[in-house]
Amino acid sequence: MTTPSEPTAPEPTAGVFCGREHQLPVRIYYEDTDFTGIVYHANYLRYLERGRSDFFRAVGISHSELAQQDTGFAIIRMELDFKRAARIDDALVVRTLYERVEGVRLYVHQKITRGDEVLLDAHAVAVCISLSGRPRRPTPEMLAKLAPWLRPEGET
Repeated sequence: MTTPSEPTAPEPTAGVFCGREHQLPVRIYYEDTDFTGIVYHANYLRYLERGRSDFFRAVGISHSELAQQDTGFAIIRMELDFKRAARIDDALVVRTLYERVEGVRLYVHQKITRGDEVLLDAHAVAVCISLSGRPRRPTPEMLAKLAPWLRPEGET
């Protein structure tokens, strides 16, 4: 006689890749909005961070493993172009492209969309740092995992 196995808790989504672009679905909840029912502007930064982090997770780069190697990241530049507002119950997609790595800098282009509408267009520059905050080059392992996803030379 067999017994049913213990149910396993479902894993949170880490998104999917469509070509080089990582796509992370995000639902807008009441807590995300301001008193007008529109997403509070600072929350878009949270969604973008989730997109960058889940991109790394999906290509096999673990933030906890990087921390054990004395490696982290700091955003040193963020350009945001707000185009349309998101509202409660909206289903959005955070779209993330890691474009290139130059020395200690990682260049990222992100969009947040609702269907075919672009709500936010963002460009970020992250710097690879030691846990004490000093700039450092990305590890060779990290570069190897990122390489297939970076913009090919000459592509704009």
